[in-house]
Amino acid sequence: MKTIKKAEYEAIMQRIDELVEIVDDNTPQTDRNYIELDILTDLIIAYEKEHYPIGKTSLPDALKVRMDEMNLTQKTLAQLLEISAPRVSEYLTGKTEPTLRVARRIHKKLNIDANIILA
Repeated sequence: MKTIKKAEYEAIMQRIDELVEIVDDNTPQTDRNYIELDILTDLIIAYEKEHYPIGKTSLPDALKVRMDEMNLTQKTLAQLLEISAPRVSEYLTGKTEPTLRVARRIHKKLNIDANIILA
C-alpha cells in the first residue's frame, strides 16, 4: 500500500469529507464513490497508525477519568473500594499496583477493563 505524506493527508481528509456527504448505507459497494472512500480511508488509517499512535491506557489514567466521571474524590474512592486513601494515592501515582482482591473491586465498582487493571 502506498504511504502518504502530510500534505497528501490533508487533501485526502478533505476528499473524505466530500465523499461522506455522497456515500451512505444505501450506496452499493460497486459505486465508484464508495470504492474511492474505502481506499482513501485505508490510506488515512495507515498514516494515523504510523504518525499518531494511540498508547495503552494506564491504570492511573483510567482511575482519574473514572473518578472525574463519577465525581469521586480520593477519599470517596477509597471508601468505595474499601481501602485507605493513601493506597488510592499510590494507585493514582503508579507507585503500587492493586492486589487481586482490589483489582476485582476496581473492575466491578468502576467498570474498568481488567486488561488495564492487570497490565
